[in-house]
Formats: sequence, structure tokens, C-alpha cells
Amino acid sequence: MRFLQALRYFCREAAVNLLRSWKVSLLAVLTIAVSLFLGGAFLLVSGNLAASVERWRGEMRAVIYLKPDTPEAELRRLAAEAGRQPGVKSVETVTPAAARRRFQQIFPGLADLVAGWQDEPLPASLEVGLDPAAGAPARSAWLDGWRRRPEVTLVDDDREWLGQLETVVAVVRTVGLALVAGLLGAAIFTIASVIRLTAYLHHEEISVMRLVGSTEFFIRGPFYVEGLLQGLLGGLVASGALWGVYQLLHARGRGSLVSAVLVLDFLKPQEVGFLILLGGAAGLFGAVASLRREAL
Repeated sequence: MRFLQALRYFCREAAVNLLRSWKVSLLAVLTIAVSLFLGGAFLLVSGNLAASVERWRGEMRAVIYLKPDTPEAELRRLAAEAGRQPGVKSVETVTPAAARRRFQQIFPGLADLVAGWQDEPLPASLEVGLDPAAGAPARSAWLDGWRRRPEVTLVDDDREWLGQLETVVAVVRTVGLALVAGLLGAAIFTIASVIRLTAYLHHEEISVMRLVGSTEFFIRGPFYVEGLLQGLLGGLVASGALWGVYQLLHARGRGSLVSAVLVLDFLKPQEVGFLILLGGAAGLFGAVASLRREAL
């Protein structure tokens, strides 16, 4: 019961201090909000990019381009041969005419480049759907064997660019963690400075409380709660700003690559909660660090 009464006192005093020195408190809240916003943005982008890579990995395929003069009978024979290989889910034959029509549909502005030719300008190909659960060494050996065949001009393997995307995801996460760590350090320093200034303004009141026998916990409690509230407010502001930017990009980029890859889904509720709690923890740590005995 006494603890609840003390907690109510801490919250009331912290709220009064926040309102009384709202300008410096706003600076602390915005500092931690910026750091958490950037951290949430990196988390959002890397999470969506990693999910897209995982989805594309499930749809992984290899495209085997054949020589331009490959007859359709040979194309069907090669497709049947490729379909019998382990780890192959499907094989689709693409004739030169079908390749030209597909090019014109996907790139209507460049359709004239492949129109009016006496011979088909694009080669026939085999689009081979690969099973991601199949062994990578065996699949690599099989594709290398196709690359050496005389009727094949090129083998385009999705694993190469998927591996590059995974590297990009790792780099984004590493850079995000480093940047957020530095900004959180600056935010903690700012909150510590604000709390130390508030404690200095109340040094006479603190001296009187010590004279009447108040415990250190009772004296420092309001300042701890003030730092905690500043951090939580910063986390809430960062989450709200991140949600607003996500909605803006999602609405403006509807149907684009940015919307489909980078802002496909928002952060999970537990990730948003983590950002807010991280802000509260940073604010509390800043308050504790600032209230050493010499500061009071």
C-alpha cells in the first residue's frame, strides 16, 4: 500500500517536472524519438526485405537460354530432360515468339525494338522452377553441366542475386544497429543532462527532505520516473511517426517495387512494443546515471 502511494507521488512529481520544464523535456523526448524512429525504419526495411528474399527463395528458378536456331522439337526434348532432374518442380518452355510477346507486354515502351524483325530477335529458353529444399551442391553441379552443353548459351540462376540481397539485408541491419546505438547514446546523455538540471533546481527541497529523514529511493524516485516517462514518450512519438511514414509510402507507392518490397508490412506489435520499451529503458538508464550521489 505504501509502495503504491509512493508510486503515485513519483508519477505526480514527474508529471509536474515535465510540464514545468517542458522545453528541455521536449528536447530529450525528440532526441530519443529520432533515434528510435531511425532504428524502427531500419528494422522495417530489413524485415520486409528479408521476408521478400524468403518468399522469392520459395519461388526460385533458373532460366536456361538456348541458341536462336533451336527447333521446337529439340526445345520440348530438353524440357522433358530437365523435368526428370531431382530438385526440379516445374519446367516451362518459352519459344522465341512467346519471348518476344512477353517482352512487349512487360516493356511496352521498348516494344518497337523487337518488332519488324525477319527472324525472332529473342532466343528460346527453359524456365525451370527449383525446389529450395533440394541440396545446393547437387543443384549447382546440375546447372554447371547445362552451362557446358553446346545448345545452351546462358544459364541465369536466381541464387546469385538472392545471395546478394541477403548480404544487403545483413549490411542494412548492421548499419542500423550501429547508428541506433550511437543515437541512443546521445539520447541517454540528453536525458541525463535534463534530469541533472531538474535535480539541481530542486536541491533545496532535496536537502530539506534529507533533513526530515526521507530515504534516497523516495528522493530519487520522481526523477527516475521522469526519465522513464521521457523515454516512453519518445518511443510513442517514434512509433507514431514511423506508422505515418509507412502509410504515406504505402499509399503513394502502391503497385511499385518500393511498396512491394520495402514497405509491404508494418512492424509486428511486439516489435513496436520493443521500441517503446527500449525508449523507456534508455530514459530510465539516463536518469539513474545522472543521479549519482554527487549530483544530488
